[in-house]
Amino acid sequence: MNFSSKLLENAVAEFAKLPGVGQKTALRLVLHLLNQDKEEVQKFSSAITKLREEIRFCEVCHNISDQRVCEICSSHKRDHSLICVVEDTRDVMAIENTSQYNGVYHVLGGLISPMDGVGPSDLQVDSLIERLKNDEIKEVIFALSATMEGDTTIFYLHKKLKQFNISISTIARGIAFGGELEYVDEITLGRSIATRVPYENSLSR
Repeated sequence: MNFSSKLLENAVAEFAKLPGVGQKTALRLVLHLLNQDKEEVQKFSSAITKLREEIRFCEVCHNISDQRVCEICSSHKRDHSLICVVEDTRDVMAIENTSQYNGVYHVLGGLISPMDGVGPSDLQVDSLIERLKNDEIKEVIFALSATMEGDTTIFYLHKKLKQFNISISTIARGIAFGGELEYVDEITLGRSIATRVPYENSLSR
């Protein structure tokens, strides 16, 4: 792609680094910004910079947060005896949108994937175990994507959590294998949580 300006080329190159954004889409976005008032572009730039510099992760569940402890973990209206284990913040948002869950979360920050060089030590596993030691947890729900990586992660976590006197369940598989939670519709995801099953039962299916 030939550019009439090095500044334009550099901006397009940066936008094209975003997931799912090719050069043509990047060019469209950059040209859109060029057509905006300088104040609007400044607000856009400032929001991104502020996000990167000031964003925090909850010290309890590792969800993205503005505070030391996120609003969900600090809420007295949530059931703190129930922990839903998810891959990342997108899954928290997807489950919250169903309005079918009133417990708290634990964000792993990824899934075990030997092919990608991601092992248990790269995930927030130790902090989950510490929560089970220190808190009065009654149930842990595995709400991970129905993929090989998701199943591998659940299997590993189940072995680590068996030492605790808690219920361990997994969301019902109304979700097709290979499906990621963020793309599942709210009704299906809500029902999957409401009709969760003991993890041992899911192994025999």
